[in-house]
Amino acid sequence: MKRLVVALLVVALGAIAARPADALESAAVSSKRAVATLISETDTMRPGVPFRVGLRLRLAAGWHTYWRNPGDAGVAPELTIAGVQQSAIDWPTPRRVAEGPVMTYAYTGEVVLPVKVTATSGQIRAHARWLVCKDICVPEEGDFSLDVPVGTPGPSAQAGLFAAHDAAVPRTLPWTARISPDGTLFVQGPELTTATVTDAWFIPDDPGRIQDDAAQPLSVRSGGFTLALRPTAGFDATKDLAGVLSVRDRAGMQVDAAVNAKPGPPPPAAMPPLGQILVFAFLGGLILNLMPCVFPILAIKAVALAQIAGGRNSRRGRAHAVWYTAGVLVTFVALAGALLAARAAGTAAGWGFQFSSPVFVAAMTWLLFAVGLNLSGVFQVGAGLAGTGNELTTRQGAAGSFFTGLLAVLVATPCTAPFMGVAVAAGLAAPPAVTLLVFAMMGLGLAAPYVALASLPGLGRLMPRPGRWMEVLKQGLAFPMYGAAAWLVWVVSQEAGPAGVLATAAGLVLVGFAGWVFGTTQGSAVQRRRIGQSAAIVAVLAALAVLSGISTAPVGAAAQSSAERFTPERLAALRAAGKPVFVNMTAAWCVTCLVNERVAIGTDAVKQAFAADDVTYLKGDWTRQDPAITAFLRQNGRDGVPLYVFFPAGGGQPEVLPQILTEGRVLGLLRTS
Repeated sequence: MKRLVVALLVVALGAIAARPADALESAAVSSKRAVATLISETDTMRPGVPFRVGLRLRLAAGWHTYWRNPGDAGVAPELTIAGVQQSAIDWPTPRRVAEGPVMTYAYTGEVVLPVKVTATSGQIRAHARWLVCKDICVPEEGDFSLDVPVGTPGPSAQAGLFAAHDAAVPRTLPWTARISPDGTLFVQGPELTTATVTDAWFIPDDPGRIQDDAAQPLSVRSGGFTLALRPTAGFDATKDLAGVLSVRDRAGMQVDAAVNAKPGPPPPAAMPPLGQILVFAFLGGLILNLMPCVFPILAIKAVALAQIAGGRNSRRGRAHAVWYTAGVLVTFVALAGALLAARAAGTAAGWGFQFSSPVFVAAMTWLLFAVGLNLSGVFQVGAGLAGTGNELTTRQGAAGSFFTGLLAVLVATPCTAPFMGVAVAAGLAAPPAVTLLVFAMMGLGLAAPYVALASLPGLGRLMPRPGRWMEVLKQGLAFPMYGAAAWLVWVVSQEAGPAGVLATAAGLVLVGFAGWVFGTTQGSAVQRRRIGQSAAIVAVLAALAVLSGISTAPVGAAAQSSAERFTPERLAALRAAGKPVFVNMTAAWCVTCLVNERVAIGTDAVKQAFAADDVTYLKGDWTRQDPAITAFLRQNGRDGVPLYVFFPAGGGQPEVLPQILTEGRVLGLLRTS
């Protein structure tokens, strides 16, 4: 009998030892959007010994929830466990989810958000809150209960979910990172090369440091790369920038690293040989002739080259080439000196830095517009700014060619040709004398084609001979100048806002008047010519006075919202008065809400239509789940935002609009009401 009992005990113990780990998962909190449970990594616990539990979210197709920094919109999940010591959530790497102009950092599919707990018993009682979004955003929450037996810890059936989470957590890698005041992120690591890095992006730990929806241009070099982040107005260049850096290789494999970029200049990189830098500088300047920024200046040079082409007056052609080259070199060296001075003063400056000034951009706009007027024949400085007229004296031709070279460099600075990036970076990292030499070599590259055509008669004979077609060509090539001026007006709009555009446009009118009055009196008697010149000078001085005020224009001033704050009492009063009302229920974390407000409700056309029809715009902020707004949502059959309801004039039946709005849908509603 004893032997039988012993045998039965052995079999029972063997069965217990052979069974799979217990499934430790709480009852689910479910909706049509997500299923949430609380899970444990271990099937037993020991009092006082830390172990992990996690919030498991299984999201329906198309829905997502958010990372600790949700980005432009959203709210991060929260998990609170009663009566235990609890760590912060160990966040896996999120995805970037772009919705229109808004960028968020989120999770789709299934995600586990674990915390480490130290408890005196295995009774785990937790409360969690999370936000799920698709076309609408719905806050959800739940209470969870999990009983973990006391005993020797061992892996539970859910341990594999924790292992998958651990593989998705950003790793600490031996990479060094720096962040510059202009937002350039420099990353160095021995395995980071042009052969291994094809894409990279950065997600900051803290919101408000960079513009989440901005592109992050990548530049890879041997041993590292840079990402051009776009800082926000609140960016502090003296603080570290921490976050997740994701790098993808040619095979599509992705590595996620936790980085903490220190403020300061880039890590020192190996300097190419000086000869290689100078060759790159020359090639970069040469290719710069083909860049769209320089095309307007090619209009001026084309007329000059045609005059040189016939093989006649080759001495004059070589003189023009010398003066044009001098203008290019002097301007390149002056830019190098300005860059060195700006950097010595602690300013983050690089190639094309002057275009960050709206004053400079506006001045260039007027200058190119004036050149276009000259090419169109509104006024004459000889027969062209490159000294192509037969009537010019040697001095006038030299000045025109020098000025053309200067203008070519200034207009070229928004563009960067191949080889230039390496040359400029290496030049600015080298001693000042080398910097000046590198920039001078770029100037020689830019001037080389003009010098070759002017100096080699064989090349010149390939060009068509001068004739009447030159005047037609000159007038036609004025239009690239006008196009460049229009582009620069757009640049001003990005830097100085609507006030800057208005000031620039006013300056264009004054420059146009100066050119017209100067041109109409050029061939007149001396007294009339002096009157025209004086009027032109006054107009130019007035334009300069306008120029001085552009820098004080508000940058990117956001339009003030025309909405009133929603309250049930205000809506009732407006309805009682028979007024038409448009109600917008929104929240700061709602992606769809922000997109709709930018593209459908906040447009000038909709604002004007509201004003014309005397529509009152009420806006309710449900960011903190205002009970009054919650009640309004439920009255209209909704449990989340956005919600748009239009109440027509005269107390008519309200109309609930779609959650995805367009400007046309709103305007159509107003026309039919």
